[in-house]
Amino acid sequence: MHPAAPLAPPPRPPRPPGARAALVAALLCVPSVLLLLLVELEWRPLMELDGDIARTTHRWAVADDDLTHASRILTDWVWDPWTMRALCTVTVVWLAFRGAWWLALWIAATCAVGTVVQQGLKAAVDRPRPSWPDPVDSAQYAAFPSGHAMTATVVCGLLLWLLRVYDVGPAAWRTGLTLAVVSVVGVGLTRIWNGVHWPSDVVGGWLLGALMVAVAVATYTYRQGSRADGET
Repeated sequence: MHPAAPLAPPPRPPRPPGARAALVAALLCVPSVLLLLLVELEWRPLMELDGDIARTTHRWAVADDDLTHASRILTDWVWDPWTMRALCTVTVVWLAFRGAWWLALWIAATCAVGTVVQQGLKAAVDRPRPSWPDPVDSAQYAAFPSGHAMTATVVCGLLLWLLRVYDVGPAAWRTGLTLAVVSVVGVGLTRIWNGVHWPSDVVGGWLLGALMVAVAVATYTYRQGSRADGET
């Protein structure tokens, strides 16, 4: 008589729709809130680090006219928030043309809410921008968070998610990922190089932008999963 085979462990229940994005959003919420509090409270070690980096990069920017000129072109035209919003608009129109009306509205609403959150935080924190006797660029409104960094993160993050939704091939995914990373990182570095943002402004824009994307993906995926369950 053969011994009984060991029982296999029960299958793990399927992960609820949007659970991964919700987890990412929860994880991003902690550093986002912490950085916001440290900036609001003007925590001295952070202020000193911001000042040291900003003074060093500004000194380099003043000394290198060619690189600074290229940085201004990239930040004012290629990665400008209005350029990113235009890219988002084209995507929304394309989705609507394909009949994906709800997804198009979701993308548009996420970008709009991101802008409102960004401007609201700028007004609430009211952090002064760096001030130099020999500026190489200028910017308006308060410093935290960086609108360029946050807008690029929201738009590029949503576009990467759409590439996953439409299950593009590996080559298209790698191309999109490379362009997104270069754009998000690049625009943040140009804002620091041009002397119009403190480094923590840029990090705050990155964190808050990623948080917006994670929340949008989680809620959209949860809604789609709920609709699918209701139709079965």
